[in-house]
Amino acid sequence: MANTPKTAKEIIASLGSRYRPEKAAANYTTTIHFDISGGNGGKFTVNIANGVCMVQDGHQGTSKCTVTTKDRTYEDVELGRSNPQMAVMMGKIRLSNLSEMMTFSTLFRRLY
Repeated sequence: MANTPKTAKEIIASLGSRYRPEKAAANYTTTIHFDISGGNGGKFTVNIANGVCMVQDGHQGTSKCTVTTKDRTYEDVELGRSNPQMAVMMGKIRLSNLSEMMTFSTLFRRLY
């Protein structure tokens, strides 16, 4: 990917362009809130509906899953520097709905 995103903000912003609708079940919809602390973090909403993934600043609507973590932890997972399952098990990433996040995470091209 040209100009690979490096910060948590850039990685979240890239989700729309990395979305693979062909991987989603028919009529799949979800809303995910990200709450990422640190200078490269922020609060974000990712909505998937009608085959489109949209990213917004702030928390919009009701989420099916909220992801809470630090910017560095999120960057390390997305850029392949650490194992996402270990980060969750060690409490570095908190998920309000593990099964929803497991489905969601399969719908995007990897950065590494």
